[in-house]
Amino acid sequence: MRRWRLVLGGEADGGDGTGCALAGSDAAMDRTLEALYGSGGAAAPGRREAGLGGSAPRVARWLGDIRTYFPASVVQVMQRDAIDRLGLSALLLEPEMLEAVEADVHLVGTLLSLNRAMPEATKETARAVVRKVVQDLEKRLANRTRATLSGALDRSARVSRPRHADIDWNRTIRANLKNYLPDHRTVVPERLIGYGRAARSVKKEVILCIDQSGSMAASVVYASVFGAVLASMRTLDTRLVVFDTAVVDLTDQLTDPVDVLFGTQLGGGTDINRALAYCQSRITRPAETVVVLISDLYEGGIRNEMLKRVAAMKASGVQFVTLLALSDEGAPAYDRDHAAALAALGAPAFACTPDLFPDVMAAALEKRPLPVPEPIPGKGA
Repeated sequence: MRRWRLVLGGEADGGDGTGCALAGSDAAMDRTLEALYGSGGAAAPGRREAGLGGSAPRVARWLGDIRTYFPASVVQVMQRDAIDRLGLSALLLEPEMLEAVEADVHLVGTLLSLNRAMPEATKETARAVVRKVVQDLEKRLANRTRATLSGALDRSARVSRPRHADIDWNRTIRANLKNYLPDHRTVVPERLIGYGRAARSVKKEVILCIDQSGSMAASVVYASVFGAVLASMRTLDTRLVVFDTAVVDLTDQLTDPVDVLFGTQLGGGTDINRALAYCQSRITRPAETVVVLISDLYEGGIRNEMLKRVAAMKASGVQFVTLLALSDEGAPAYDRDHAAALAALGAPAFACTPDLFPDVMAAALEKRPLPVPEPIPGKGA
């Protein structure tokens, strides 16, 4: 009954029908929930009115309260709900508010959308919040990404006449088991498999082309982190391009994903065709290039020209990948007609979680079928 009372809300003395009275920390927890999820508007006699008001100190206290009573994952959900339901975006421009929040990808997206309106006194605090989230993401994603892609790059550089030190003995033995000589108890390696000596040279080129419209906020955060990780690999030449109706090349800032994020401007229109035209102009080795378009495909530019560019890049040998989202947010909203048109060109469009992204990139680098996730029932491809 206590749990039902906290879920349903109501009078502190149990006059809500549950008959369960709250006291102590339960009553305090109930007040934090009521402030966010209460009915709002004119309060009935004897009932609290929902809302946190416009006071930054009051909101900061509320943020401290929810961190006291709930685990971090729940705190992040409540923060997002407070921003959406109570319009607290403006208060995030105040340093004391930023110091009180539980930082996550969604909060970073909100801060980036407020970047142009942010006062100078808040920017350093905001950068500290964003840097903490970015560092946490790098710890989680960087090692696996490098390991997965390094393996893919090695396999893509396999040679049939390797020097002795470069022979991959496990693969060589498996490929020559048919040549086993029982009398000599040995395998005759008619075909050697190994890797070339290209570790210090660039093997592949990657272009990340990121839609920075407001709905893509989480994808922009993850893509910026992955861009920095890819740029740290000497065998990859990585370029990062963000776009709305304009196109900005942020490649020279890839050493610090925080700089990349603050170089974006979330919101505005979308011109995918213009962004792809820029990316196409930067391709020097089509057969060794992977272009990753991260967009919900709501095109504001010239649709047919966009599709022609994709077809031309694929015909030249470019591996083209379309991600409708790069996030953990579930099935995204996207333009289904454009997604179907891209699929017809052999460039299937699908949503990708950060954990799957290294495998998608590895498949693209090796020019093998992409690990497209199964569609969610009722959601389509």
